[in-house]
Amino acid sequence: MRRFTLTVFSAVFSLALMAQSDFQAFFQHADAFFSQNVENGLVNYAQVQSDQSTLQSLQQEIASINLSTADANTTQAFYINAYNILVIAQVVENYPLESPLAVPGFFDRTKYTVAGDELTLNDLEKDRLLKTYGDPRFHFALVCGALDCPPIIAEAYLPSTLDAQLQRQTRLALNDAEFVRVNDQGVALSQIFEWYASDFGGNKASSIAFINSFRESPLPDTKVSFYSYDWSLNEKEMVTTIINRPGDANPGANNSARYVVSAAIPTGTFEIKGFSNLYNQVTGSGEGPATDQATFFTQNLKVLYGVNNRFNAGLDFRYRQVSFGSESSSTRLDVFNLEQTASTRQGLTGVGPSIRYAPFTALPNFSVQSTYWIATGDDLAGATNPDRPFIDFNGDTWFTQIFNDFSIGDNFSVFTELDILLEDIGASSDGHINRFSTPVQLIFSYFPNPKTTLYTIGSYSPYWQEDFDYFYQAGLGAKYQITSALEVELLYTQFRNQFIRQTNGSASTINFGVRISVF
Repeated sequence: MRRFTLTVFSAVFSLALMAQSDFQAFFQHADAFFSQNVENGLVNYAQVQSDQSTLQSLQQEIASINLSTADANTTQAFYINAYNILVIAQVVENYPLESPLAVPGFFDRTKYTVAGDELTLNDLEKDRLLKTYGDPRFHFALVCGALDCPPIIAEAYLPSTLDAQLQRQTRLALNDAEFVRVNDQGVALSQIFEWYASDFGGNKASSIAFINSFRESPLPDTKVSFYSYDWSLNEKEMVTTIINRPGDANPGANNSARYVVSAAIPTGTFEIKGFSNLYNQVTGSGEGPATDQATFFTQNLKVLYGVNNRFNAGLDFRYRQVSFGSESSSTRLDVFNLEQTASTRQGLTGVGPSIRYAPFTALPNFSVQSTYWIATGDDLAGATNPDRPFIDFNGDTWFTQIFNDFSIGDNFSVFTELDILLEDIGASSDGHINRFSTPVQLIFSYFPNPKTTLYTIGSYSPYWQEDFDYFYQAGLGAKYQITSALEVELLYTQFRNQFIRQTNGSASTINFGVRISVF
């Protein structure tokens, strides 16, 4: 029994020594990395990108380290260094970059392996450090890659000196006139004290008390406000290395944190988009009041996966319900009648693969998306059976969209789209494409606050066929980001084309959309 006990003790002791050796190696490597690539609180991202071998080796160490035998100081120091290294890694992956916010999901969607767990940067900061240890000084050691973060230090945080390092960095930040701004109008604090108010006592008075406990000169009893956070990249020699693109959002502006439709989603994340379109058209002979009514309810579901930060792949589904009748005897709500009749019909009409690719690192909001819907169902056009009305084209559809999105000032943005749409592919006996169009679309958006979007939309769709046709639409819409992972949208548009105009008719859509990001 004694021999068994000694054997177990020896094994545990050996494992502990091995784990300690791993930690020592990691802290040494991290210290050398920060020392080489950080100067005066700024990171030389261009230098890191030119030789990423050390960064990649550090990421492998972060992924494989075992924390089961680590004490509190070792765990905290490890997580702080891991956070700062992974911020740099994600910037380098998307470099050149103006701001961390230019990468969708930088903090809350992209996951990394940290000590065997899949974590986002927010998980590291909020769950593993703040919730577990409750030390507000972490806010002055964790560096988010922006200029208004407390400066990153040119050394690693070490278990043996952790408390002194946290104390030093907190004291430096809170005595920095640029970080805590005192003027004739009062005291202006970093938004860190607004976003994480509960970590500093829950109100402005308690935040001031915390700050004064580190200040050489206590703050005056005056008005307290929060200045806007500068999300510009904390890059060494950033004036010469940053790419300036006219119209890009100013960091901290209302339009800087918006969800960008044209951007690719981050590596390893899923995005689910559902968009419902209720189209109603009323036409007639053109000599009197419009009398004929057609209503289409189309539900599109798109599921995308981030293969990497620039290439996404997924699957699209299209489900339709239709109703036809006269304006006097039917309403647009008849389309929701699920009973199959000679004037109503419903079913899945298309399913197929979809890809999105952002070809230029320097233009993350420019992308190309292509979807191929394979027609599903029998006689979708209703050409052979009078009891089965038209619900969709019998042939396949290939839809390619070219997106670009850019900001104007602090509160506006412009979205442009150019499409190539091939419809009814292979439906005829000779297999030719029956409909070819090149729609163009322009959306002008206003952001009254970071979560709300109000926009106006205009589009023109010419159909290049023997008998040239076209339609155009204009409308108003709104989006609201309930959380970074959940957004809802409502849109109303009016349609016009030659046939509708000639028959004294009208056409409009009511649209509702939901976006869910799965991390």
